[in-house]
Amino acid sequence: MSAILSTVTFDKEGFLSDPKAWTRELGEAIAQRDGVSLTETHWKVILYMREQYLKEGQTPTVRNITKAGVVTMKEIYDLFPGGPAKIPAKIGGVPKPKGCI
Repeated sequence: MSAILSTVTFDKEGFLSDPKAWTRELGEAIAQRDGVSLTETHWKVILYMREQYLKEGQTPTVRNITKAGVVTMKEIYDLFPGGPAKIPAKIGGVPKPKGCI
């Protein structure tokens, strides 16, 4: 495990406890921990989610992300299989989107 991960705390589901503590380096470490190889398209989704969370105070859902034209529904499921909103939220250091199981 990357040393940077031990400098912050996570909730019981693995989401960063303090979204303000997030850095891109921390996001890369979380992705590595969770077995996600990041591409520029992954970052496009992650950074959009952070931007919207900081602006609106809520983590965007898959519907919000695809409706905004960040990526298509197929792309987001291909990028983050098994958690198209939950996984990028974890990597981006924002809370779990409402409606995610």
